Amino acid sequence: MSDHQRIHPARDVEAPATAEVPLVPHGATKSHHGDPAAGTTEPYPAPFRRTIPMTQSKPPKKRRSCLCRFLCWIISLITFLIIAVAIAGGILYLVFRPKLPKYTVDKLQITQFNMGNDQSLSATFDVTITARNPNKKIGIYYESGSRISVWYEGTKLSEGALPKFYQGHRNTTLLVVALSGQTQNASGLLGSVQQQQQQIGYIPILLRVRQPVRIKLGKLKLFKVKFLVRCNLDVDSLSPNNNIRIRNSSCKFRFRL
Repeated sequence: MSDHQRIHPARDVEAPATAEVPLVPHGATKSHHGDPAAGTTEPYPAPFRRTIPMTQSKPPKKRRSCLCRFLCWIISLITFLIIAVAIAGGILYLVFRPKLPKYTVDKLQITQFNMGNDQSLSATFDVTITARNPNKKIGIYYESGSRISVWYEGTKLSEGALPKFYQGHRNTTLLVVALSGQTQNASGLLGSVQQQQQQIGYIPILLRVRQPVRIKLGKLKLFKVKFLVRCNLDVDSLSPNNNIRIRNSSCKFRFRL
């Protein structure tokens, strides 16, 4: 028997070419929805999306709104008060034209300045002070509780007080104040005074005044303030019962509430 003939199917070249349709659509791993070429495919399910529930923001509390209104009211009130005080101060300044009082130390007399057996220094001064009020419409009440003192190189030598009195408009008042004090272990202090007098020819001392006063504007008497006066004096000697000459004097004035 002759060899078996192998018959291969021939391809019909005249047949129209048909596009090959994939069984599985692009992007899918399996075809579970029929034949795409036959138009029997079913729509693919949409990808799963997680829905996040949205919470509504709570409306602002009424208490917070009331607090904001209260703070705004307080700030407005403070601002109004500051403006009112500034306006009142400006009016008072224009009406009364205030000027600072002036003080000068005219005379210094020493009645005692000697060393005791216990090495303590006793000092007694009589200070003459001129106080001037240059204001036309402002008076000054000098209240009790004042303090005036004499110092040398940080050591207080004596102390006293100004009298209580009223100083009227454009008034000049002459005050004589007695000061006394005692300093313990003052042998070195007395030696320093004598040495400085010999070297430079004068002795620098400091006069301090602390005076509570009340200011009178017309018929209105204001609250109490404190006058602070600081006078630097250069004297030629601190010997008792001698005419003490004040070579130089400069006073600074300020006040404090």
